[in-house]
Amino acid sequence: MLSEELSQSLIELDLDPQLIEDLARRTIAEDLAGGVDLTSDSTIPPDQNSVAEFRARKSGYIAGVLVAAAVLEVCSVTEYSILAKDGAHVEEGQVILRVSGNTQKLLLAERTALNFLGRLSGIASLTHRWVAEVASTSAKIRDTRKTTPLLRELEKFAVRMGGGENHRMSLSDAALIKDNHIAAAGGVTQAFTAVRAKYPHVALEVEVDTLEQLKEVIAAGADLVLLDNMSLEQVRAAVSIAAGKTKLEASGGLTIENAKAYASCGVDFLAVGALTHSAPVMDIGLDFKSRKE
Repeated sequence: MLSEELSQSLIELDLDPQLIEDLARRTIAEDLAGGVDLTSDSTIPPDQNSVAEFRARKSGYIAGVLVAAAVLEVCSVTEYSILAKDGAHVEEGQVILRVSGNTQKLLLAERTALNFLGRLSGIASLTHRWVAEVASTSAKIRDTRKTTPLLRELEKFAVRMGGGENHRMSLSDAALIKDNHIAAAGGVTQAFTAVRAKYPHVALEVEVDTLEQLKEVIAAGADLVLLDNMSLEQVRAAVSIAAGKTKLEASGGLTIENAKAYASCGVDFLAVGALTHSAPVMDIGLDFKSRKE
């Protein structure tokens, strides 16, 4: 079981302690594959203790500190100090976590903890770049469901730590009528009407790829419309057509270079799959400082 203090800290960040513990245990089990760490078992006395530091090797925004702490606890390393909290900006060389404990157990935890820290911090850092790019506009940066299977909660958490917003967490959170739904239903109005009839109280977003479709769904009463792969000229026209009657989200073809231009058109959101599917891993390492007698 994770410590009560760590569990409470996870809850405060809207993370499920049981999920985090389960992920930590399964990833450590994957690393051992039913055996032992052959190298550590051969070279390090079982009673040796050490002090080590998780240190940023590049500047960026941190996410996954508490997940790394969960990995440490699962490996029975319970003496650690968090020196940079989730969501904080760190400089190159800054210490994120300082740990003390059994050397073999520290080395067992090392790669899994770094995998989580590097992946999630990469997402947070990339998200912050997008958020900063559109800061002079009213548009918000949102993620998508283009996440690593079974890691959605963590990756969307990392988006929040970078200053972005989450779209729906699952298919059951809200309805999003996409092109294939429209094709299967026989048209955008038909698809919209069918969802509204069966689930009248859910949040409903509709994806459109033409201005004519936009006019249809506005007339039908859509809460939010996703403008799929539209040019800047089309997005500007869509904002004019909507005239505040519905919120608009631009998606597809977005890059960090054109983000501000799209945001400046007056849309409410930019949906950016790259936040989670293309974020580079942030370079973080574990450096041993000394043995602890």
